[in-house]
Amino acid sequence: MDRLLLSRMPSGEPEIFASVQGEGVSMGLPSTFVRLAICNLRCSWCDTAYTWDWSRYDRAQQITERTPDDVLAALTALPPTNVVITGGEPLIQRRMLLPLVVKLTEAGYRIEVETNGTIVPGELEPFVDQWNVSPKLSHSGNEGLRRLNPASLATFATCDNAYFKFVVQHEADIEEVEALREEYSIRPARIVLMPEGRSAAELGERSPWLAELCTQRGYRFSTRLHILIWGDKRGV
Repeated sequence: MDRLLLSRMPSGEPEIFASVQGEGVSMGLPSTFVRLAICNLRCSWCDTAYTWDWSRYDRAQQITERTPDDVLAALTALPPTNVVITGGEPLIQRRMLLPLVVKLTEAGYRIEVETNGTIVPGELEPFVDQWNVSPKLSHSGNEGLRRLNPASLATFATCDNAYFKFVVQHEADIEEVEALREEYSIRPARIVLMPEGRSAAELGERSPWLAELCTQRGYRFSTRLHILIWGDKRGV
């Protein structure tokens, strides 16, 4: 059986854990997370670089392999029935994810997938209840990489269960958000703006003006709830 590549917890176990959704339209919802390894982008402010940056982290220590059935058993052993598949970039492993997602759906679980929006969902689309699509703006520092894929963004724009979450550093970033909203005809209610930050202080500095901007333009605002509660830690 094909195996999924997962990130490891500091203990060495796969990064599968129960918490509350910290971002986006489901913020606060009790959820079980599974963090997959490997990403096709290189965001300068990424807080899960241990899933892909082998210049800073030891790949052998950071990644573990598990079958879909192994992951299913770990997920169903935890109480929340909302499952968030995150990364890294989960859709790199979409073929191996399919059997897991199908079995979770059959068992009555609700499924969210976090993605950077560069890969089309393909055969996973009918089995996912909510897509949290986070296209990367120019401040992400992905020089030379395809951070925006028109084909996949157009596909997600047609999905009523897809929400577009933009990480914002400065007010100037809003021009990029507006351009993408217009290009793909995304309704404001499906757009989420979230301040970039890995500490409560950073989030506090950027949240007031960003929340005010959301009230003016009809966008949703999201903080990073897990950072405010637990800080910048794994497994929360």
